[in-house]
Amino acid sequence: MKYKRVFSPISIRGLELKNRVLMPAINHIYTPEGYATPRFNEYYWRRAEGGVGLIIVGGCRFEKFGGTYSMISLEDDSFIPGFKEFTDGVHERGAKVGVQLFHAGRYAHPSANDGRTPIAPSEVYSGYSRATPKEMTIDEIKTVQRQWADAAVRAKKAGFDLVEILASAGYLICQFLSPMTNFRTDEYGGSWENRTRFARELVTEMRQAVGDDYPITIRIAGNDLVPGSNNTEDAVNFAKAMEEAGVDMINVTGGWHESKVPQITGDLPRGGFDHIAAAVKDAVSIPVACGNRVNDPLVAERILATGCADMLSLGRPHIADPDWCKKAMNDEEQLIRRCMACNQGCLANAFFDKPVECLVNGEAGREYETAKLPEAVSRKNVLVVGGGAAGCEFAVRMADRGHDVTLWEADDRLGGQLNLVGMPPAKKEFFSLIRYYEASLADKGVTVELGKTADAGEIKEAGYDLVVVAAGRGEAKKTPLDIDDSVPVYSAYDILEGNVVAGRDVIIIGGGSVGCETAQYLAHEASVSPDQVYHMLEHGYMPVERVLELMNSCRRNISVVDIVKVGSGFQLGTGWPVLGDMKRLGVKSYSFAAARNIRNGVATLDVKEKKDSDETYEVRIPVDTVIMSVGALPNAGLYDALAGDDGVGAEVYNIGDSAGIANVQSAIGMACRSVEELAGKGY
Repeated sequence: MKYKRVFSPISIRGLELKNRVLMPAINHIYTPEGYATPRFNEYYWRRAEGGVGLIIVGGCRFEKFGGTYSMISLEDDSFIPGFKEFTDGVHERGAKVGVQLFHAGRYAHPSANDGRTPIAPSEVYSGYSRATPKEMTIDEIKTVQRQWADAAVRAKKAGFDLVEILASAGYLICQFLSPMTNFRTDEYGGSWENRTRFARELVTEMRQAVGDDYPITIRIAGNDLVPGSNNTEDAVNFAKAMEEAGVDMINVTGGWHESKVPQITGDLPRGGFDHIAAAVKDAVSIPVACGNRVNDPLVAERILATGCADMLSLGRPHIADPDWCKKAMNDEEQLIRRCMACNQGCLANAFFDKPVECLVNGEAGREYETAKLPEAVSRKNVLVVGGGAAGCEFAVRMADRGHDVTLWEADDRLGGQLNLVGMPPAKKEFFSLIRYYEASLADKGVTVELGKTADAGEIKEAGYDLVVVAAGRGEAKKTPLDIDDSVPVYSAYDILEGNVVAGRDVIIIGGGSVGCETAQYLAHEASVSPDQVYHMLEHGYMPVERVLELMNSCRRNISVVDIVKVGSGFQLGTGWPVLGDMKRLGVKSYSFAAARNIRNGVATLDVKEKKDSDETYEVRIPVDTVIMSVGALPNAGLYDALAGDDGVGAEVYNIGDSAGIANVQSAIGMACRSVEELAGKGY
């Protein structure tokens, strides 16, 4: 076994774990009333089957002001029986399970909490909840601590193997700790000792409630990543205080939700916060877990080998692939379906109170449905045309059901649009999805023919039982533009494919996600690279101030123009790192604007001050390269030819971009649903 450290056992106050991997608490919105549901159970039971050592569910509300009704709950004893059935199921499948007890404090949204005003250490407005909380009285502090401990007792009765206290992400305990949110003048505010008092008292009360033999862990912010709030040195001091108070394991994550520092997106390198976990580990003697962007077993093994942590906290990697542990343990890491760090189906959904999904795993959250799919009645001969995300996903899943699957791809490589999606700076993880498909298609016995152009006549003669067209996008769309021949016009695909090199004065028509990511790509291309920055700092031949100046600028003049708000094409909550990066590198955005004309190397724009304004002002921009990013047309020709021919003799499906331009998540989801639909027909 290659990853021996990852899969070595560890003990937390007598609780024996079979390996060092834990799946941390993520609110999946699978429990609309707080009670365990079949959706919740089957989802986590599937992860337990996949080999993870410890699952921590939550956040779990225990107090009426502390969370939302879509979270799991241990507010009273009525929740215990359902969660006892759940924990029994986890144990039967070989994993241990804990629950994270959660209080949002000022982060609690009144709109999701019966209009209640949140409670917090001090009356400090929260942009996250868009509310000013009520300052907690001493009686309210004592009540919350007692309720927290009571919920821990219920957790023990429900069969949970441990409880975790949430003290990260800017929630209630963070609010007591931070000088930005705690302005109290009593024993819970002011000095560091006073600001840690709430947490120290809580651990003491919880220990008295659950007894000496029951593990209590805590998840802390390793650095608030908010100017003026607590830093890593403070986190280390807090970790030491928690160990002294009686905590048995510390789970280290990043900063607050209010932070402008990306923490779980592709902007953070794999294992990018291991140095924060290491600072905590060096200061305490109890186990420490390291989280954030640990999606690769080699990174996990390295973190343990170098003593940065004792355990690995893998949340979204387990949404993406419930068998992460099983595959890594069997040295099949090439078959791991890695988290893309896109946040499109998980964080974006949860922030808007929608059930968590996954861009790369169309079954995530639907295990209670897919587990009931009937077996295939007979082995079928299946042709898949197109080796992009939709085609590969369909081929893998149909082969897994026992069918003979052939995949034709016109290009000389698999991946389709994934090869472009992975080009922007923070999207490199998408290349690992291509590698996953390459390995999985081979593992499932799919016959892959590259450089194979599909012909309707050949398909008809071959006699397939089922033909699935996933031919991808067609030509890039064009928009009417009054332009002379003074500058060349390219598509965003031309740029991302590397077919052309843009000049220095670039205008991008279309400010959706592709247009913005193309702008970001071009800006990085014209800035110093990470390797250059490291070289300058390593050898000290450039002042640090100058290095920072070079890092935060680029040598291109890039303008993004759209008739709607630039960046509005991103899934909610996912575009801010890209837009922030564009701003950092000097990319100009013109929302509610149109290019009147481009003549003699100058673009003339008509720009509105506001969306609904009738008046415009003129902007003139020097241009040597025009890039069109206004979408593409479906490549539906082959499907139309086959679907309209009664002589094909096969059922014909159309999925992915050839059925209608969408995104990777919808393409993979469409492939999964098509397989499920066919399963209902006996395939």
